[in-house]
Amino acid sequence: MGKTITTYLIDGSPQGAQYIFISNKICKMLLIPRASLAIINQRPELESPAFYILLGEDDELQPKAYLGETENFKERVKDHDYKKPFWQKALIFISKDGAMTKADVQYLEHRAVSVAAKAKRYSLDENKQIPKAPNLPEHQQDSMDEFFEDIKLLTSFIGCNIFDVVEAKENKHLFHIKSRGGNAKGFYNEKGFTVLKGSVLAKDVVPSFSWKEKREKLLQELAVKKGDEWMLDSDQTFSSPSTAADFCIGGSINGWIAWKDKKGQTLDEVYRKKLDTN
Repeated sequence: MGKTITTYLIDGSPQGAQYIFISNKICKMLLIPRASLAIINQRPELESPAFYILLGEDDELQPKAYLGETENFKERVKDHDYKKPFWQKALIFISKDGAMTKADVQYLEHRAVSVAAKAKRYSLDENKQIPKAPNLPEHQQDSMDEFFEDIKLLTSFIGCNIFDVVEAKENKHLFHIKSRGGNAKGFYNEKGFTVLKGSVLAKDVVPSFSWKEKREKLLQELAVKKGDEWMLDSDQTFSSPSTAADFCIGGSINGWIAWKDKKGQTLDEVYRKKLDTN
């Protein structure tokens, strides 16, 4: 079933502040770059209860985010502007009818942190723990669950995959890579290349590897050590097959050629064949 999403450029720039909403839905998202924070003084709706996400883009492998709730974003963001240097833009979710309460946005924060932690797409170091869910009447919890589904759609619409939990069953065409002690498997789709839980990762990197420290940090966050091996503790999606392959083997390699299926076909051969036959 199709959906209509409307984007309004508040200052006329695609890189500037904007608000985005789904037709016939009450969820409204404001996207405000940090450089455009002054615009909040012109938005009285930001003085109402809101759930929000602060996004940082300073880590090419796993960007950083902070998820929170407030009764007044206009006032709350002043503290974040002073105390949280990492973020470049804010996503603020409010109700178009202004009917959300403090308990509603607390529930949204609870759901959002829980799902984002499971997805492991963004570093959530700023969120120390998953907040407890407030006691909402059953009908209101159902409404906020529906609201959260709209939040997930709008974040995905702008290219933010913070809530994107990839299930292996989405794609049964698996590819493997085995090199330098790594022995991994995964699949490719429009979301990127997903390395599957249980994949064995190379213990170290080649001397020329350019993101050694970032890889070591990811190993600590995403893998567990069993004996002398690092094993991926959950499915992890990377932006490209090459980045996924580099992470698995600790060296630079062309992932389109390195990932092979059980027939020995490379990822490149499989998807080039699909294009040629259409």
